[in-house]
Amino acid sequence: MPTRHIGEMKVFCGSSNKLLAGEICAKLGVNPGKLNVRRFADGEVDLQILENVRGADCYVIQPTSSPVNENLMELLIMFDALRRASAGRITGVLPYYGYGRADRKVRPRVPITAKLVANLIASAGGDRVMALDLHAGQIQGFFDIPVDNLEGAPVFVDYMRRNHRGKLAVVSPDVGGVERARIFASKLNAKSLVIVDKRRPRPNVAHVYNVIGDVRGKTCIIVDDIVDTAGTLAAVAVALKNHGAKGILAACTHAVLSNDAVEKIENSPIEALLTTNTITPKCCSSKIKCLSVAPILAEAIKRNHNGLSISEMFD
Repeated sequence: MPTRHIGEMKVFCGSSNKLLAGEICAKLGVNPGKLNVRRFADGEVDLQILENVRGADCYVIQPTSSPVNENLMELLIMFDALRRASAGRITGVLPYYGYGRADRKVRPRVPITAKLVANLIASAGGDRVMALDLHAGQIQGFFDIPVDNLEGAPVFVDYMRRNHRGKLAVVSPDVGGVERARIFASKLNAKSLVIVDKRRPRPNVAHVYNVIGDVRGKTCIIVDDIVDTAGTLAAVAVALKNHGAKGILAACTHAVLSNDAVEKIENSPIEALLTTNTITPKCCSSKIKCLSVAPILAEAIKRNHNGLSISEMFD
């Protein structure tokens, strides 16, 4: 298959999650691009690209996780610096897309911040975005530039195949996650797909009303994109246990783990939480297993640089 090179590949790593960025560079066999990121006395970002990028195919690895505003601003300033230095193409690699949960108006007079961030990225000079498990697939439509919404499922599926056998039931913790759970179940050849009827009276609070599907005697794996305060996970796990589940696992791509999330997981019926390193791991818990998505992101960057299909990675 013919390849397309628009210029030399250069990978720049922001301040957010340098461990993952380093892994990606190692997989690609490249050294991180040279740049200097500092702060002025008042906290403003002072940034300079320290090498020639004219005509280069530039990738900026910067998850916009906490502190989200600092990391987002640094990403935008890096894009602007690369654009003004005449980079051939600028691709933002955002393993975690901050503000992704603000993707619609749930109450009067509230912003759709996921769209605002998309506008900022395009305006700053981004030509393309690579993200992993966006909170909602329609966020791709918020951008006026191409977006690759990569899947974290392969790392979880590989782990489950190597470590778990028997009857599996894949659980979606809400109606919105059914498609994600269905794809996960298909890859695992799991026969049971379970949906939890959950309501959220206010942010970060979840009430479980019904479990739709048979979980009795099965090992359940709760599939979600984000674990933040872990309130939903804990509530769903208790409901599954009460309905006769044999064992309970969870697979969530982005481990935000705010407030007392780790304590909730420790005190819940969840036997193991599988997550990835899209966000720098914050805690030590025997229940939390962190899997690397560096191979997925590195392969996507390589394919994009060479003009090859990215969707074929997940067929």
